[in-house]
Amino acid sequence: MIAIYLILSLLITLSVFLVRKRAVTISLVVLFVLLQWTLTVYEYLTLNTVQLLYFTPDAIGIILLTVMSILASTSFLYSFIYLNSRGDSPEIMAIYLSALILLITAISTAYLANHVAIAWILVEITTLSSSVLIYHRRTERSLEGSWKYIFICSVSVSLIFMGILFLGLASQQAKAGELFYSNLIIHAKYLDEFWLKAAFLFIFAGYTAKVGLFPMYTAGIDAKDKAPSPASAIFSSALMNVGFIGIFRMYGIAARTNIHQWASSVLIISSLLSLIIAAAYMLRVRSFKRMFAYSSVEHMGIAVVGLSMGPLGIFGSILHIIFHSFTKAGLFYQYGAVNRVIKSKFISDAGEYFENNTSGALVLLLGFFMVTAIPPSGMFISEYFIFKSLFQNGYLWLIIVFAILITVIIWALGENIFRLLFYHPPAHKDNNEIIEKISVWESVPQFALMAGVIYLGFNPPDSLVQLINQAVKSFG
Repeated sequence: MIAIYLILSLLITLSVFLVRKRAVTISLVVLFVLLQWTLTVYEYLTLNTVQLLYFTPDAIGIILLTVMSILASTSFLYSFIYLNSRGDSPEIMAIYLSALILLITAISTAYLANHVAIAWILVEITTLSSSVLIYHRRTERSLEGSWKYIFICSVSVSLIFMGILFLGLASQQAKAGELFYSNLIIHAKYLDEFWLKAAFLFIFAGYTAKVGLFPMYTAGIDAKDKAPSPASAIFSSALMNVGFIGIFRMYGIAARTNIHQWASSVLIISSLLSLIIAAAYMLRVRSFKRMFAYSSVEHMGIAVVGLSMGPLGIFGSILHIIFHSFTKAGLFYQYGAVNRVIKSKFISDAGEYFENNTSGALVLLLGFFMVTAIPPSGMFISEYFIFKSLFQNGYLWLIIVFAILITVIIWALGENIFRLLFYHPPAHKDNNEIIEKISVWESVPQFALMAGVIYLGFNPPDSLVQLINQAVKSFG
């Protein structure tokens, strides 16, 4: 199925780029969404079956692939809304949609890649396709954001490549053969510790550009700020999950060796510094999209620290990235409507959104409760598991520091969102300016994503729980 998916996806991408007729484009996008869901169902039914030698749909891959398929469906919907509102030419629309299809294809297959080098190649493809989306507006700032993203991610990909070379050296002693994750897990205890440490450090640092952690978190901040909102939603959810699964798999190897505690310390330090950075920048952030982007840095820090805390923490981390993906995507979708109403991305220009778009305002209000892990948010459950695992492992000091930083972030996030909802617009805004009316139906998918976060938090289906438990067991 992977071969069929790759071939058809590339054909659809090429057709969208070349045909450039609205009716045909819509039909091709619908066809791709159906193909995406067909892949997801098939891979779930053939769990842990090797395909095309280099791909194996394991539990964590299936979970993230399902999340990707849900968000692909909604992102295409909001992409058409965005493109129609701008009146973009067929050529510009074709470039945008073909890049989005290629990005989703690369992300989906990266989740399923069982070989370190294949995953590396797919990560590079996500960089190239993402840069096209960032440059969509064709402005100086979008050009700057695109080149900055390419530069930082190229450095990160180089780091991953060096890590792969070190991993190859580490596996020589173990005679693990090719660098399949499954091979490396089986031979983990025989890997050379010095080279494994070097490999882990380089690969981890490289993937932080995608997952949005210290030290290379800046790539994602500018990308989410400059890209169209539907693309930013993918960047802040499915693309960040590519970085998460890369770290997840590499840490799963390290967890079976004598460098386990050392690797855990790397995760903890990076997570702590990420939360400090997020809290500091949230206090002085000027635009809504950058605010949401720094919120993602916070949540990825929470998720990654959970990986280092044993089975309960890993379970909570996987739940957390699922809930974060749905919540943050919904907020970025709603930002598209915010921008059309207030005609500015700056927080200082915001106000009276509740009056001008009541359904959208309710999405933001609900999204605030979801993203800050306030009940009934499912993130309350996932963070509870992660903090409980921290307590069980004796990290009371880290709980206190995290609690302080998260409180600062919640305060900053709440101040800015409530300003948008209820404050009067600033005096320099034209009160006679015509305000675009946003359809109530535009908010329905966003409510559905938020409702999913609530439902899955308190009543997760058995199939999801079983998949998460399988993913946890992969750590040995």
